[in-house]
Parts: sequence; structure tokens; C-alpha cells
Amino acid sequence: MKISQNDKSLLFSSTEISDVFFTEYLPEAKGDYIKVYFYMLFLSKYNKEIKINDLSKTLSLDFPTVKDSIEFWEEKGLLVKKTDGYILANIQEIELSKLYSPKVTSSPEDAIKNSQNQYRAKAIDNINSQFFQGVMSPTWYNDIDLWFNKYGFDEQVMLALFSYAFDKRALHKNYIQATAEAWSKSNIKTFNDLESYFEKQEKRNSLNNQISKKLNLYRKLTTYEEEDIAKWTENYGFSIDIIDIALKNASSKNKIRFDYIDTLLTDWHKKDLHSVDEVNTYLNSLKQKDQKAKQVQKVAFEYTQSTFDNLEALYEN
Repeated sequence: MKISQNDKSLLFSSTEISDVFFTEYLPEAKGDYIKVYFYMLFLSKYNKEIKINDLSKTLSLDFPTVKDSIEFWEEKGLLVKKTDGYILANIQEIELSKLYSPKVTSSPEDAIKNSQNQYRAKAIDNINSQFFQGVMSPTWYNDIDLWFNKYGFDEQVMLALFSYAFDKRALHKNYIQATAEAWSKSNIKTFNDLESYFEKQEKRNSLNNQISKKLNLYRKLTTYEEEDIAKWTENYGFSIDIIDIALKNASSKNKIRFDYIDTLLTDWHKKDLHSVDEVNTYLNSLKQKDQKAKQVQKVAFEYTQSTFDNLEALYEN
């Protein structure tokens, strides 16, 4: 894409980027998305026409990547589509609007002052220093204060929330908000609640891995399969030993399907079988019934065959 400026103008010019971009938008954006945004920001200074095909060729990116990049920045509000092209929004104006919107009216300093106690203020300060190197964007202060009030987390849980997102390399508001919602639905308020939650999750993951290994499933379990396993252990109260019996049964009948395994375990639960001995006793009784039924069928068949042979003998002369 040709830029109609003389070399001297380009040599001594620069493209400014707001610091808020680095704290609010960069952590969540993919590298190619940032590449597209920076170049569009550069072109906007010269009022250049922006075409996706041109961006694709100039930036050595495929067409879908450029298209996805533009859609991403549109969703974030940094790029506004017009009938004749695009306009890059002013980041500072966007953040200022968030900061002084009716929902959030306090400044970062007010958010700390209005916190319930000095421990909350200390927690916010620790989040700033540990995860943002002391340059946390102003809107984060209000968001954190709102999350404290909405979810009722104590200070340790809030710190753990940011630490969790940081370890997952997802230190952006959408991920943190989603994680906070999940923790809240699990009735997490205190750090003890959080520890219990993580212990429960660790047990779930361990059990999921055991069952996957036993069934030779070289893939990640689906959400529905994980829900089935949680139902067997947490609702039905079955141990891995009882579940293992169901897995062996399914394997022996070549029915390695979760719906079949679930049917077995649900049947045992309805019959109030909650120990290995009780399950084995029940299965042995079924085998005995099956063997008796086969014997009855065999006797009936032999009797019928014998009668048929005798009838045929009547006609032999």
C-alpha cells in the first residue's frame, strides 16, 4: 500500500499509542490483531483508505485473520464501521466514559477510600503491584470494587482470582469476570471455600483421568461426560471401585459408551446398591437367573425335538 508522504515527513513523525491500550486491550488481543490495529492506527494519521485485501498483502496475513482482527477491535469499541470505511475511536475517551458512567462514578482513589476496610484497600494495592507492575488502568479499580460488592469475596479470594488469571495467561476482564461468576456459583466467599473448591476440582480431574485411561480414551472428556462422572460420584456416592465394575461390564460387552455406563450405575443407585459386595452379589444373581433361563430353554428344546422325532417315527414303515 503506497503512502504519499515524503521521506522527511515519515522520518520525523511518530504514531502515539495511549498507555491505557497496554493495560486494557493488549493482554486480551492476539499478536496478529495488535499488528493490524497498529497499522490501521498508522494509516489513520494520513487519512488513507483501508481495505482488507490491502492489509492482508501489506502485513503478510491471510484474509480471514485480517477480517477477524477488524471484528475483534469493533467488538472492543476501538474501531467503528462507517458506510465509507472505518474510524478509530479515541481510547482515552472510551475509558473516561467508563470511569464516569452512571454505573461507576468513583475515581481509583475513591474506590479505595470507599472500600469496606483497610484490608480491601491493601488487596487492591497488591493486585496493582503484583500483576500490573504498579500501572493498573483506572477502570480496574472500580471493577475490582464492584466485584467485591457483587460476589462478596474476601480479600484473599480476590487476590487468588487475579493470580489464577495471571497463571492462565488470561489477565483480562472478560476471563476474570467469567471465573468470578463460576466461583460465585460454587458458593465461594472465603479462602477456605476456595481451597475446598480446588480440592474438589482436583479430585474430579483425577477421577476423569482415571476413567479416560481405563476406557483408552485418548481425548479430553466432553462437558457432558464430566457431568456424568460428577453425578456418579457426588450424587450417587459411588466409589471408583464400583464405577470400575461398570466400566469392565461395558468393556466386556463391547459397549464402551457413557450412556450405557450411566444406565448401569443409575440402575444400581435405584436399587440402593452402594458397596462392591452388594453390586457383585446383584450381578451374580443376574448370572444365575440367566443360566437357569438357558437351562430351561435347553430342556424345552430337547423335549420338543424328542417329541418331533417320535412323531416322525410313527410314519416310518
